[in-house]
Amino acid sequence: MEFRVVQGDIAAQSADVLVNAAGTSLQMGSGVAGALRRGGGEQLDEAAVSKGPVDLGETAVTNAYDLDAEYVIHAAAMPHYGDGQATAESIREATHNALAAADERGCESLVLPALGCGVAGFDLEEGAWIIAETVAEYEPTSLEDVRFIAYSDEEYETVRRVAESVIR
Repeated sequence: MEFRVVQGDIAAQSADVLVNAAGTSLQMGSGVAGALRRGGGEQLDEAAVSKGPVDLGETAVTNAYDLDAEYVIHAAAMPHYGDGQATAESIREATHNALAAADERGCESLVLPALGCGVAGFDLEEGAWIIAETVAEYEPTSLEDVRFIAYSDEEYETVRRVAESVIR
C-alpha cells in the first residue's frame, strides 16, 4: 500500500473515500467537516447526522454526493460532549476504523486528514505520528493508495516530516 502526504483541500481530492474528521454526533460543522459539507452539499450533512451519534473512535459511512469520491467515512476522533477533546486512543481507533471501513467496501484509494488535531485540540505532531503509525501497521485487503492530507504549509511540513520518520 502506498502511503504519502499531500497538501490541499480535502474536498477537492479525487479518491474512492474521503475521511471526515468527525465528532461523535456526526454533525458537520467547521474545519474538515465544513469543507466536505460545502463540497458535498447539505445532503451529505443530513446523511451523516442520520447515522449518528456514534461512539468515540467509531465510523459511519455515507455517499459522497457532489464530492469526487464514492464514500465519505465519518471518523469520530472527538466527542461532541464533555470537553470535546480528542485523545491518542480516539485518534488511533478512528484511523484504524476508517481504513477498515474502506477495505470492507473494496475501496482502493483513501484521503484522510489529521483526525482530532483541529478543533478537537490534539497536538498536530503527536496526532500525525499516531495516524502515520496506524496507517503503516495496517494490513489492507483492497486499499492501495492512502493519502494523508494537510491544508496549510505549516501543517503540511509537520505531517510530512512525521510521516517520513514513521515510514522509514
